[in-house]
Amino acid sequence: MDADLFSSIDGQLMRERCVTFGACVVALLSSHCRGEPAPSVAPARALSAPALAVTAPARPASASPSPSLQPVAAASVAPRSAPVPSARPAPPGAESAAVADDEPSLLGPDGAPLPQTEERPSASSPRFNRRLQRVADAILSGDIEKARSSFFPLVAYAQVKDVQKPERDYRYRLMANFERDVREYKKALGRDAERAQFLGVTVPEERVEWMKPGKEGNRLGYFRVLRSRLRFRLASGKQQTFELTSLISWRGEWYVVHLHGFE
Repeated sequence: MDADLFSSIDGQLMRERCVTFGACVVALLSSHCRGEPAPSVAPARALSAPALAVTAPARPASASPSPSLQPVAAASVAPRSAPVPSARPAPPGAESAAVADDEPSLLGPDGAPLPQTEERPSASSPRFNRRLQRVADAILSGDIEKARSSFFPLVAYAQVKDVQKPERDYRYRLMANFERDVREYKKALGRDAERAQFLGVTVPEERVEWMKPGKEGNRLGYFRVLRSRLRFRLASGKQQTFELTSLISWRGEWYVVHLHGFE
């Protein structure tokens, strides 16, 4: 009976050793595949935890960390707003450019001066009124530059007048006299000239006539009207008028050529 007992105990021990050995083999192979150090092959009885417990594999050091699941603040992108108009004053030359756009072209596509026409000008067109308003603005402010585009053009004068050096006569006689007359009219309005109001111009249409070539030292014909009147209202309420001595035409438009007298 003792022999049977020992035989039974030896068989049980053998079976336990086989199970332990098998578990160790499985753990060894598993750790080898995962790149982990081999587990201890101590007997199962020395293990405080079950032999078959398997921990989560450690991530290799070279692998990148997993993305965080925490919400990430979105980048703030300001919407593009429409450009705000600048409050800066218009650049120098902007006003003269606008005036130039309002005036008819004096040159053709090839750059050559356009010829005179026999079209009678209107003394009530919006363009004529704007042109005379610029003359009035020059008188009220004393700034001759405001009215230069209202004066008879040099490119036209060079074709019309049969004189030597028309450019010199234009600058040193006609334009110089015009500048003088603008200053004199401003002075006549008094100290409150800039507060005066331009009421308009009276053109005696019945006096308009066609000046044939040679009648006034001219090579080309043009319409002319004398003694128009510029009307102003002073700050005091009193009205005052000034003579606009001569308007002559170029291509169907009236231009100032003499403001006060012919000299």
